[in-house]
Amino acid sequence: MSKAQKNAPNLPAIKKNVDLSVYNTLGVNAFAETFVEIKSAKELEELFNIGFFSKYKPFFLGGGSNILLKGNLKQPVLKISIPGIDIIEETNSDVIVKVGAGVVWHDIVSWSVKHKFGGIENLALIPGTTGAAPIQNIGAYGVEFDQVLEKLTAFDVEEGVFKTFMPEECDFAYRDSIFKNEYRGKIIITDVAMRLKKKSHQINIDYYALSDYMKLNDISNPGISDVFEAVVSIRTSKLPDPSLLGNAGSFFKNPIVNQSLYQSLKDNYPAIPSYDLGENEFKIPAGWLIEQAGWKGKRVGNVGTYKNQALVIVNFGGATGDEVYQHAIKIQESVREKFGVDLKPEVNIIGNHS
Repeated sequence: MSKAQKNAPNLPAIKKNVDLSVYNTLGVNAFAETFVEIKSAKELEELFNIGFFSKYKPFFLGGGSNILLKGNLKQPVLKISIPGIDIIEETNSDVIVKVGAGVVWHDIVSWSVKHKFGGIENLALIPGTTGAAPIQNIGAYGVEFDQVLEKLTAFDVEEGVFKTFMPEECDFAYRDSIFKNEYRGKIIITDVAMRLKKKSHQINIDYYALSDYMKLNDISNPGISDVFEAVVSIRTSKLPDPSLLGNAGSFFKNPIVNQSLYQSLKDNYPAIPSYDLGENEFKIPAGWLIEQAGWKGKRVGNVGTYKNQALVIVNFGGATGDEVYQHAIKIQESVREKFGVDLKPEVNIIGNHS
């Protein structure tokens, strides 16, 4: 350790040759040559001060739930584990909650439901950390993250300063944001502030699976906890637990097609489900396309497509990142050949062949 490092009390431990299989929910085997776990925002400043970011281009890792590691990583891995849940502002109707980037997303959803704060109950059981939520602009069952964001703080690794981003500065779109594009690899989100409702919260059960659940369970006036329990029940029935069967959740985005292609598909497949987005655009469930192409429940070696949800690729044990990648490529080719639709990965594909 250098003298500069000894004089940096907030400098995190820098480890070598760390097994990443426990840090990615697909459970693929990969190693990081250099691994640093960040537990406070101050540690990022210390890394900047010793020239870490000017020397390296690290990969920022949250919960590892939305990535496919194709091989070992030579670039340093920064695991963001900043904790904390704090109410920073409160009125009669609203509350603003500041959450550390390392907090497990489902934990903050559970916390908000327990405190009867509305706004993110539809986003229960989405894997990953809170810091990754704005990057992906996570969403489910009619609600998206950008609807609750008040502001966020991020560390600029090129300038060594903390910056505040307001919602309108984030370029949010469907599963997309400025952090996946212009600021990719340049900033690290350290905390997120969300505005949640204490009163007059508009419950959202417009999504057919939620409305069906309420009817089936004879719930005529659902509250926050009812929606939360419904989402947990639905997701548990469709998606495997990563601790039992390695997966990265939804592997592909739901494709958006134009009026012409949609009409052609509708003519050939009258039962095709779709969502009219307006402006001659239609969203089609990727899971339906994959299932119709014959991939649901199909296993190839150590990799397969989940039997209950064709949108999920699973690792039955011992799969390499490249095996998962090749499985995904074959699914894309099948769907393109059958429907003329290009599926785009929702997961981030990281690293080279090992």
